[in-house]
Amino acid sequence: MIAVFSSLCGGQTCVHMADYAKNNEAFLRQFMRLEHGTPSHDAFSRLFRMIEPEPLAKALSRFALEWARMLEAAGIRQISINGKVLRRIFLRAEERSPLHLVSAFAPGSGIVLGQMAVDANSNEIRALPALLEMLELEGTLVTGDAMHTQRTAAELITGKGGDCVLALKGNQKALHADAKAWLEDPGNAEKMLSHQNVDRGHGRKETRAATVCHDIGPLQDAHQWPGLAAIGKIESVRVSEGRIQTKTRTYMRSGCRFDLWNPAFQPRTRRRSDLAAVRRLVVNLQGDKLLFRRRILKAAQVPECRLEIIANAVKLAKTL
Repeated sequence: MIAVFSSLCGGQTCVHMADYAKNNEAFLRQFMRLEHGTPSHDAFSRLFRMIEPEPLAKALSRFALEWARMLEAAGIRQISINGKVLRRIFLRAEERSPLHLVSAFAPGSGIVLGQMAVDANSNEIRALPALLEMLELEGTLVTGDAMHTQRTAAELITGKGGDCVLALKGNQKALHADAKAWLEDPGNAEKMLSHQNVDRGHGRKETRAATVCHDIGPLQDAHQWPGLAAIGKIESVRVSEGRIQTKTRTYMRSGCRFDLWNPAFQPRTRRRSDLAAVRRLVVNLQGDKLLFRRRILKAAQVPECRLEIIANAVKLAKTL
């Protein structure tokens, strides 16, 4: 319970959990006994070393999926598969590579549904099936980049009642080449569905044109790809500071006719400069000598600390 509360306040380590317990002891005692006082960071460390990671990951994945379903509005439920390498964790003494994770993310609710670590001597392709096995995919659309476009993955997704939109590149050369030729063939123009949208912001303009074709019988017969129901492409033209960049991405899709131009598939932007300015202001206003993250967590956990920050802000404003 304390670990969850600490994480909700931004805590990332066992030290942060111990700090939270110490700063909120009166609050915690409303529903916890704490007969031996608040736990130390060593107690949290011992606890997490005793927990088996795989059963915990499966349980949390089930909970996260149900939570995402409750939060998302009715309509398309999408899961995005993404691989990433965590920064700043290369162990030079052991000559170990950074931690590489494959994650399943629900864009509609912003929830990570599951993660699977990639073995040092392997890659995302081998880790993906284990991640998909953890998830409930019935009625869900799964999207992934070209590395995840594998027959095994498509079979797993469609076999569990889901559909997929997967990028096509050089790792599936034959299907990629045939899909491009099919979409570019003027004789197939009447079979296409198309849509275009335009985004403007931050001094740039991007036009995206999406094309989808469901009448692809010869491709299905030639490739026998699991669940293959349509192919499509997105052509983007980006104009920024007088420079023009063009890019074309090709996809294969299974199942029902999900729109590639549905808002769920469009990139979202946000203004980061204003948020960064607020963070800088908070750091400058705090006079505490604790490390940066512990200062931020203290502000989140201790009401008196937040009042002190506001008082410092008012004091500073009067001098301007």
